[in-house]
Amino acid sequence: MLSWVVRIIAAVILLQTLYFKFTGHEDSVYIFSQLGLEPAGRIGIGVLELITAILLVWPRTAGIGAVLGLGVISGAIFAHLTQLGIEVNGDGGTLFYLAVTVFVCCLIAAILHRKEIPVIKNYF
Repeated sequence: MLSWVVRIIAAVILLQTLYFKFTGHEDSVYIFSQLGLEPAGRIGIGVLELITAILLVWPRTAGIGAVLGLGVISGAIFAHLTQLGIEVNGDGGTLFYLAVTVFVCCLIAAILHRKEIPVIKNYF
């Protein structure tokens, strides 16, 4: 049950942000412009987040989705901590805290599904 909860939370947050990335919302354009990744980075990361969400909700690929989610969202957290700041465009830190939530959920999912992750399954 815990696996489903954390995977759904992470997937919903990732899917919710896709609207802003794919429609070129001004906040999303601002963020990726600050990072020097507009527009290719915005769209490319959006595609990675979509793939991650799909992998997370499909039980057979949940472990791989969790690891991919950790990688993608680690980049977002790093960007917040180094270039963007925790608060972006007066959002009160919402995007940062959502990224941390996705990270924690993906970490829990990766731990729960560690035996299904090809690279590490033989070690646990």
